[in-house]
Amino acid sequence: MRILGIDTASQTGSVALLDGETLVAEVLSDIPITHARRIMRSINCVLETAGIEIYQCDGFVVSIGPGSFTGLRIGLSTVKGLAIATGRPVWGISTLDALAQPFMGCSYLICPLLKARKGEVYTALYGKVKGDRHEKLTEELVVNPADWFKQIKAPCLFTGDGAELYKGMILNTLDTNVYFAPPYLNRIRASIIAHMGKVYLEEGKGMDLSTLVPHYVRRSDAEIKLSSIKKSIGDMKI
Repeated sequence: MRILGIDTASQTGSVALLDGETLVAEVLSDIPITHARRIMRSINCVLETAGIEIYQCDGFVVSIGPGSFTGLRIGLSTVKGLAIATGRPVWGISTLDALAQPFMGCSYLICPLLKARKGEVYTALYGKVKGDRHEKLTEELVVNPADWFKQIKAPCLFTGDGAELYKGMILNTLDTNVYFAPPYLNRIRASIIAHMGKVYLEEGKGMDLSTLVPHYVRRSDAEIKLSSIKKSIGDMKI
């Protein structure tokens, strides 16, 4: 099954093509050029490298947020257009889930951080709760980073562009047991998004295009309750 994955949730954008479990091609760019100007070039580059046409893709997977409001709208509108033109199904993946995915085998908490507006970050916490399986321990939030870091009491791995931006603050707030993702795993990757969505498309599932919308994580959607989060994190045994 050929799956085209697309991410436009941050300044870094990427497009990837899977054929079964094989990553055939991926284009990733981290440049100050709008996604509207580069997304179709990236798609065409991946398809040309693979030697196929868009109608030969069996489905599409796209990042749905949180992230850049404009970037998410561009990615979703592009994928919807491709889905309508080809009649292929679409699946949406959380950007925070995609950032956490490469580290799901580690023994620490996992904290993806994406830069948001007004000095805030998008985030959630993931941890082992059943055997070796990680689950999301919190809802997806937009928070003040200084307040958020104070709530983390267990060993934690940080990833994402927010982890780079606030690395000094993290180290000053958390005394020990702090880990950071390597640079090559510190960005949302379309290949990871495609792999995550592939399992649903292989089951014949697809999302309704009329209800597939960006997940912005506005404060009205995710009221921050740090006291309850602090308790749940503080009680964890790692």
